[in-house]
Amino acid sequence: MRKLILAAAISMAVAAPAWAALPDGAPAPAFTAQGALAGKTQTFSLKEALKKGPVVLYFFPAAFTKGCTLEAHEFAEATDDFKKLGATVVGITAGNIDRVAEFSSVECRDKFLVAADPGATIAASYDARSQGNPAYSNRTSYVIAPNGKIVASYTDSNPDQHVQKMLDAVKALHAKH
Repeated sequence: MRKLILAAAISMAVAAPAWAALPDGAPAPAFTAQGALAGKTQTFSLKEALKKGPVVLYFFPAAFTKGCTLEAHEFAEATDDFKKLGATVVGITAGNIDRVAEFSSVECRDKFLVAADPGATIAASYDARSQGNPAYSNRTSYVIAPNGKIVASYTDSNPDQHVQKMLDAVKALHAKH
């Protein structure tokens, strides 16, 4: 009996994904959040941003941590490439809310808005809440088409591939139109 329980537990652990993400084609949950761009506080509305083109929405665990800083630098370097394709980049974190304005300026290099998600409620609606600590978001990136549908998602705690995968998805979306 003990072996059977152990085998069942192992198979469930192997079958279950480490993180979930909303699937391609799913409607992106609408939200409005307070954030900062270039250190200046402002409100971000997904609905309003989608009127201008696709949105690259990336969730990250906490401002000024090693991986999040690296990812912010990479998104900042690629922001002009996203803009050329009509896309808006937005970072969102449930962690270090009080430091979003400083992070938007220092690490995001004044290139894109960083929104605060107190309580990780937006992260939860995007299946991007950290399973280890639900008060934080995990590292999940999305491309949302102007029609409000998700066209790409990527979850990995390693920040290395997020920017390239999202840029490739925006390029593919752009090529269709």
